[in-house]
Formats: sequence, structure tokens, C-alpha cells
Amino acid sequence: MDRRKLLVAGALGTAAAAPGLIGAPAWAGDDDRMRPSNHRPLVIGHRGASGYRPEHTLASYELAARTGADFIEPDLVSTADGVLVARHENEISGTTDVAAHPEFAARRTTKTIDGISVTGWFTEDFTLAELKTLRAVERLPAVRQRNTVYNGLFEVPTFEEVLELRERLSRELRREIGVYPETKHPTYFAGIGLALEGPLVAALRRHGLDRRDAPVFVQSFEAANLRRLRTELRIKAPLVFLAGAGAPFGDPRPYADYLSPAGLAELAGFVQGIGPEKTMVIARRADGTLGEPTPLIADAHRAGLKVHPYTFRAENQFLPADLRTGTAPAEYGRLLDELAAYLAAGVDGYFTDNPDLGVLARNLAA
Repeated sequence: MDRRKLLVAGALGTAAAAPGLIGAPAWAGDDDRMRPSNHRPLVIGHRGASGYRPEHTLASYELAARTGADFIEPDLVSTADGVLVARHENEISGTTDVAAHPEFAARRTTKTIDGISVTGWFTEDFTLAELKTLRAVERLPAVRQRNTVYNGLFEVPTFEEVLELRERLSRELRREIGVYPETKHPTYFAGIGLALEGPLVAALRRHGLDRRDAPVFVQSFEAANLRRLRTELRIKAPLVFLAGAGAPFGDPRPYADYLSPAGLAELAGFVQGIGPEKTMVIARRADGTLGEPTPLIADAHRAGLKVHPYTFRAENQFLPADLRTGTAPAEYGRLLDELAAYLAAGVDGYFTDNPDLGVLARNLAA
């Protein structure tokens, strides 16, 4: 076994968590996963187990599943030859070693992505074969210095490879691992002739995952993108509308309007859930401490929608002020306490960079 294969095997071999800690999958044996009351809250491995491995790598996804995540979450962008690959953004200078490849130096450019000027290297300027010569690196090296140990080991995976991994891990772990893909910048990609929706639906159908009861949620920050998936492409798999500050790109309606009782009732006509930024569910006080739940969960449940907030991370800098331990931003704080508050508020699942802690919090709350 060569050095790279040996290191990769070792990185994954340390991932197995104690069966008693993980417990049963959150929705085992549940034939109607659209009802929030039918299962324990889902633990969604945000970009895999990105608190422990460089994000959006097969190693990160595998670690998430092996430490108990119910779903793994690939963000999808396109290559020049129309292949869906997993990257948080189509600009890849922060998540790959592309800057160290002199053969690609001339491809550094500036583009306008969803109204914002961005400089770097972009997946749509590379064929899949070219992209496969790059290696992933840790996106937050100052925060997650230990993850830099794995820089240079892992390729940029295709969506097809993620789906194949899902199938293998489901067999090996003897529980179905779900997949929670996000279309990134769908309007932008459609505008350059590399629409994401068709290849996404085709891949799900090849793997038998385009059905109402599939272990799948397709997510997007653009309501128009989700409407097109449902009405034009006739996707049957569950859809989730993501929400944050401001408004969806190219949409005059702010996210707050979509998350009003009337907006949620409208969303329920074509999606099965919402993925709000976590402070939309429990607000922060003026001093940065954890406040009280908003009406959003109750309003969404009345509309028949699931609520999967994002993103729960263990480091102090991502936690409410009263749940930090010490003053070092990158040290771990009281993530379990934060998750306990959201579980008590009634969330149906959550995106976390630390799926092992997400599972532990759920088990402690059971």
C-alpha cells in the first residue's frame, strides 16, 4: 500500500464510533418521512464531517456516516464538461491546491457570481479530468489546524462518486445513509449553459432515489430553482428551501417573507421542509447570548414543513457568547448545550460539522 492509500485508510479507520453512542438511525423503518413527528431529529453531516476532515471529500462524507450521521450533504457545482462535483463554491482557491499548479495559473480570473465580484479559479473552467489532478485542502486552516494534516490527500469527488459511496456505506453499516445535495448558484450556472438541475435529477434517477420516500432532500437557497425541479423536471424526491439574510438571488422577495405564515403555506405547495440559518430559530440577544425560540418552528409545522437549521459547529467563535469555553476562538465550547436548546425547541434535524456530537446530543435528549 502506498503512502497516500495508507494515510487515507488510517484516516477513515479511526472514524468508527461506539454503537451504543450512535444508536439506531433516526428514521429506520419509517415509510413517511415527511411528517416531523414520525422520527427522531436527523443529524445531517454538513459537507461531511467537516469539523474533522477537509470538507466535501469522500473521506469527510465517510467519516460523517461512520460517526452516526443520517445524511451526508454535498454542495454541487459543474465542471466545464457538465459533470456535477462536490464543492461549497465554484471558486476553488480556498478548498483545493489549484494555486500550486503552474499549468493552471492563467485560469485565475474575476467573475460576477450572484451579483458579487469573485477572483480565483472556477470549476466551470476545468474539465473533470483536469479537476481530478487537484487535491482538497482545509478551508479554515486557522480554525481547524488539525485538518491541515489531510491537505493533499483527497480528490474533488463527483456527485456520482458520492452516491456510490452512499450505497456502499449503507450496505456496510446496515442502515440507509441519506444524501442531501444542494444546488449552488443555480441561476448562474443556468446562465452559462451548465444548468445543474437536469444532471442532478438524472443522477438521482439512475440510483433509484427520485421518489417521495427516498433518503434524499434536495436543497436550494432559490425558490425558483426548487419550483423548476418540481414542476418542469417532475422531481419526486423531497425538497428543502434554505433561508438566510437578505433575499434569494434574482428574487425581489426577502427570505423573511417566505418564512412568514403565509409564505410557509405557499412553500408547502412544492417543498417538504425549510433550512433556516439557526438564529432564525432561536435568536441571539444583543450581547450575543442564546435567546428564546422564535415562532418559526411552530409556523412551519402548522404548514406541514420540516425544519432543519444550519450550521452547528463546536468551536467557540461559532457559538453563542454564553456557551463558549475560555476565550480562544478555535477551542471547543458547549455545542451540546446549544443543540439541546434547539432539540427542546422542536427542530426536525440539523446540519452540523461535528456529526458525532450531533448524534450524542440527540441521544442525550431522547
